[in-house]
Amino acid sequence: YHAAKRVTDNDVFDNRLIRGDNLLALKALEQEFAGRIKCIFIDPPYNTGSAFEHYDDGVEHSIWLSLMRDRLEILRDLLMPTGSIWITIDDTECHYLKVLCDEVFGRANFVANVVWQKAYTSNQTAKYLSNTHDHILVYARQSEMLQIAKLQRSSEQEAAFKNPDNDPRGPWKAENLSAGKFYSAGQFPITGPTGEVFLPPKNRYWRCNEAQYKSWLRDDRITFGLRGTGRPMLKKYLSEMTDGLTANTWWTHEEVGSNKEASIDLKTVLADAADVFQTPKPEKLLLRILQLTTKPGDWVLDSFAGSGTTAVVAHKMRRRWIAVELGEHCESQIVPRLRTVILGKDETGVTEQEDWHGGGGFRFFNLAPAAEVPGPPLPQ
Repeated sequence: YHAAKRVTDNDVFDNRLIRGDNLLALKALEQEFAGRIKCIFIDPPYNTGSAFEHYDDGVEHSIWLSLMRDRLEILRDLLMPTGSIWITIDDTECHYLKVLCDEVFGRANFVANVVWQKAYTSNQTAKYLSNTHDHILVYARQSEMLQIAKLQRSSEQEAAFKNPDNDPRGPWKAENLSAGKFYSAGQFPITGPTGEVFLPPKNRYWRCNEAQYKSWLRDDRITFGLRGTGRPMLKKYLSEMTDGLTANTWWTHEEVGSNKEASIDLKTVLADAADVFQTPKPEKLLLRILQLTTKPGDWVLDSFAGSGTTAVVAHKMRRRWIAVELGEHCESQIVPRLRTVILGKDETGVTEQEDWHGGGGFRFFNLAPAAEVPGPPLPQ
């Protein structure tokens, strides 16, 4: 499936959609892709049987974890030294899975537990408390080599910078001049424009020494408020903040979408489908993860492809991708969804944000079941 001519140095068919058991698929990929995948995102079954062959709903934790271990060990070996794996899971298995991942990846390679607000209204029929979040466990292949990018400031965040004093350096935002970390040179009095003397708050210290403070003051980088009566604050200029923002571990539905938003988008794209995938992840969630972990051309892998969101977002972001899915919807839903993306007809999700107008392609593979090779004859 493609919408662009294949060329030698940029094979638009690099991307691969594989239908079959993901354990067999991962074993088949291991020789070619060991140490080459920059980001792995998986949304495994939350202890249900939808992704494992011969696996019944409601089995014991130990069986579920055993099935996951087999796959995680291969996924670990597929990661680049600078790469990471992101695993969505709910409260049912999250804490068991955390212990398992500590064993497979090493506790030193645990990065964070991101909490994603998957729903923004309470389920009034919930037995006790309405569950509105999922966990995303993040592990590095080698934590000392992990590469995580900064986030760009949103228009709302940039709007927080003002220029009430017409500073020629442009909009700025006042930041606390004190800090909690002990700094012996950060204990000195500051005299404000009205003659009031300020000391750091109790058990805090100025974040600079007196010489640095006076340098900032001469450069008009200290503000005492519009009336000159406030505590001293440091002016941080938008024009000088070029390194982006460090992502935190609380991801709201406004930032990265919700399950409901994802379902609406999927039904829009697959309007002719009889029964669309029930639990899709929003494209903005994958956009955030791939923004933090990858650059164009990097390899992205999802071995529990579901509705194909990882492949769709990776494609729009011009990453190379591999997706594996066992279910029939691999052909009935993921293929037509990707075809819509390739033809530039998908107007949902992150299409506009990524300025996506179509292109690229992928290879589709049906994975044959593992063959039983007869062994040598038994001795008589």
